[in-house]
Amino acid sequence: MSFLAVDSQKSLFILQRNQLQFEQTLVMNEANWVSKEMGYYANEVGEDADLDNDAYYIGLQQTEEYLESRQDTLDSQIQLLDNEISSLKTMVNNNIKNSCGLNLIGS
Repeated sequence: MSFLAVDSQKSLFILQRNQLQFEQTLVMNEANWVSKEMGYYANEVGEDADLDNDAYYIGLQQTEEYLESRQDTLDSQIQLLDNEISSLKTMVNNNIKNSCGLNLIGS
């Protein structure tokens, strides 16, 4: 029956992965907005503007860098959970097969 506990752990990891994927979608949406805002702002201030010294534009760049970093972190966490889920799935399947094999031998 220990495979039920392992299966429950697998379900918890799946729930955590789904939450991270949702957060990843939110981060991607915000990153897309920041990227578009940077483009709109650059067009609005014109080609002659010095965006390297523009506080608003610099803030957008920093936000974009943070969101890219957050995206990389989420990708890593999701990959780790996927690996754990796969491992637990294999463990559950093997435990079920072993349990069924033992029941057949004991009958």
